[in-house]
Amino acid sequence: MNTDIRFINELVRIVNGALRLDLDKVRNYTAFLAEKLETAGEKSSADRLRKLLEETDNQLRPADVRFSTTLPVDAESRFPLIEHIKLKTLQEPPVQLLQSQWDVVNEFVSVAKSYASLDTTELSGALSFLMYGPPGTGKSRVARHIAKEIGLELYVARLDGLISSYLGSTSKNIRALFDFAAKTPCVLFLDEFDAIAKLRGDSQELGELKRVVNSFLQNLDTLGRQSIVLAATNHETLLDTAVWRRFTYRLALQLPSSEQREHMWADFIEPIHFSPRDLTVLADLSEGFSGSDIREVCARLKRRHFSTGKPIYLKDAFPVLQNLAIGAEDGARFIARLANKEAPDIVEALRERDQRLYSFAMLGELLGLSKATVHRVSKLEGEERG
Repeated sequence: MNTDIRFINELVRIVNGALRLDLDKVRNYTAFLAEKLETAGEKSSADRLRKLLEETDNQLRPADVRFSTTLPVDAESRFPLIEHIKLKTLQEPPVQLLQSQWDVVNEFVSVAKSYASLDTTELSGALSFLMYGPPGTGKSRVARHIAKEIGLELYVARLDGLISSYLGSTSKNIRALFDFAAKTPCVLFLDEFDAIAKLRGDSQELGELKRVVNSFLQNLDTLGRQSIVLAATNHETLLDTAVWRRFTYRLALQLPSSEQREHMWADFIEPIHFSPRDLTVLADLSEGFSGSDIREVCARLKRRHFSTGKPIYLKDAFPVLQNLAIGAEDGARFIARLANKEAPDIVEALRERDQRLYSFAMLGELLGLSKATVHRVSKLEGEERG
């Protein structure tokens, strides 16, 4: 395939930036083109472009040119509207998804890798992907995974921070955000997406605010194919149909299944080790917890382990689980019903839940009691109820 045709989109954008005297756009797309040329085996051409960039401004190292654009800032406070996430230095356990969810993510990644360079006029606008579900279910981690797989830099914009007390400033913030994405090939992650999208049809909002939201949607529509747009919300029911239509790829993220929770415990608790049987118990006790909740329990246990130098057992995890379950918004957490309960009530509840899993020996490990004591407590509880 002819190289000029293969990379025509990047060449057009470089020329466009030059004609508009937009040096940032020229630099960013030249560096982006150099990367794509090298990936395609055209290393000598890529090196020539990088040398030109270096000669143009010796303050910019070739590896950094692509990200030379100044981050957009709030029109009032001058605080940055987006955050650059450095994926290369980020280390975290793998995302836990169902196979059906992986199918959606993998299809999106596969399309996104070649979307900007497709030689067709049939497709226009940025590729977009909406994630929705309860807090702590992994939306941000999926966004990081997608950006890493695509090979573009990740920029996060929390939309609640875009909304200014002055509507005119909010419009400027939105424009600045999309101008940045137009100049800099990237994955733009719109977190807390409902903060703006929900306002368009709210009868209590002013007409001007609705126009701001419409402006946001128009900016999303006119963003080119060079950048990828991801969005996340905990409140998908607040989004109207016009918003849903902007996202051809959608991913529902639910609270993790028992099997997923077991994997999460094993991943998040490292380097502490629990036996497979203990992991099954922890997965059961954390029913209704999000992945973020389980990570927080593990973080507390690891802090204790490293600060005291003592090993961690089930009896250490149980009260932490109880503590984090108190005050939870949802009533799905089984262990919340055991908070502030005495040993006899806990034994009875867990035995009723699963006698095989919660044997007297296991209950002893969980409560820090001997098997005989647990058995005696259970008998006393039964006699009192009898």
